[in-house]
Amino acid sequence: MGRIHQMGNGVNTDEIIPGRHNLTTDPEELGRHVFSEVRPGMAESVQRGDVLLAGENFGCGSSREHAPIAILGAGFSCVVAASFARIFFRNAINVGLPILICPEAHSALTEGDEVTVDLAAGTVSGPDGIVLQAEPLPPFLTRVVAEGGLVPFLRNNQLEEVEE
Repeated sequence: MGRIHQMGNGVNTDEIIPGRHNLTTDPEELGRHVFSEVRPGMAESVQRGDVLLAGENFGCGSSREHAPIAILGAGFSCVVAASFARIFFRNAINVGLPILICPEAHSALTEGDEVTVDLAAGTVSGPDGIVLQAEPLPPFLTRVVAEGGLVPFLRNNQLEEVEE
């Protein structure tokens, strides 16, 4: 369970993590600066397990893995958005950031609402018994995210070399 931190439509990767902070890939360092120019102080208000809620085309702009790493580093458990920019979607999976597409969530939930997200079922449960159905990730991508991203997934699932 976590609290909603709500953003609007068209949030780009420069707004998620300003370029001047992209000198590292350390999640905690990046997390300290998440949304620092568009929502100063947000990083300090996030508690582990909180949920980032956004509108359409979340993560548009530059292709940089720093953006989903910063979101993870800030303590968000997942991002629920009406839609994701394609490159952000892939980068999120690659670094192990859980994401769900749920167009109804942005208008049904609001800043500070307590929610429970079930990634496997693709549901977002909120106040007053509201249950929203999202598009769950396919099982393979769910597995990649659960193992911490693409690199850990590949390390944990290497095929044994075939002897010639």
